[in-house]
Amino acid sequence: MGRAFEYRKASKLKRWGNMARVFTRVGKQIAIAVKAGGPDPENNPHLRAVIATAKRENMPKDNVERAIKNAMGKDTKDYKEMNYEGYGPFGVAVFVETATDNTTRTVANVRSILNKFGGSLGTSGSLDFIFSWKSMFTIAPKEGVEMDDLILELIDYGVEEEYDEDEDGVTLYGDPKSFAQIQKYLEENGFEVTAAEFTRIPNDEKELNDEQRATIDKMVERLEDDEDVQNVYTNMKPVIDEA
Repeated sequence: MGRAFEYRKASKLKRWGNMARVFTRVGKQIAIAVKAGGPDPENNPHLRAVIATAKRENMPKDNVERAIKNAMGKDTKDYKEMNYEGYGPFGVAVFVETATDNTTRTVANVRSILNKFGGSLGTSGSLDFIFSWKSMFTIAPKEGVEMDDLILELIDYGVEEEYDEDEDGVTLYGDPKSFAQIQKYLEENGFEVTAAEFTRIPNDEKELNDEQRATIDKMVERLEDDEDVQNVYTNMKPVIDEA
């Protein structure tokens, strides 16, 4: 699962480069969470997870509270979470997650960007065999807790046996359907959850040369610049830093 961490790390570095764009995207996630489960984080696991993301991205508390308040207003936009799947150049699979109030605009923009780079938009579900959808939690180290023992306990809650560990803490992966119960276990047992979200990890990797990688990076950057785009995943094989 170490490579899964490399995908996540590389994606985060590119995806959250612009602070204003980060806050806009997290604000949309808050609006969706509030609409679905209400404004009280104690009773809304999805909202608690988004707030954890906001904290990790250094979004001020005032911004978070304002986003929650705005989401309860009558005039707030009704965002839909839409996914788009296709292929970029060199046969690289591209999975785009969006939050939009205008699906016609969003699909046109995604299609246009893929086409400009020699790619094409596919049908929904066409990349199911390439990407695995997982819930992902990062927790701070806890004194007296052996990770192997914790994993054995969490397997019954839908967590996978393998995990990643680095200076930011321990990252666990699990069944997306078990997101709420994993989150509940960690919170009730005193673990500091610094990240709680969903991610897509490629099962099939495309190895590219430097020039090809640069083209894919430009395409991903163009997609991420779109205001409706939340996350972009590809199956381009990451360069693993062995240092």
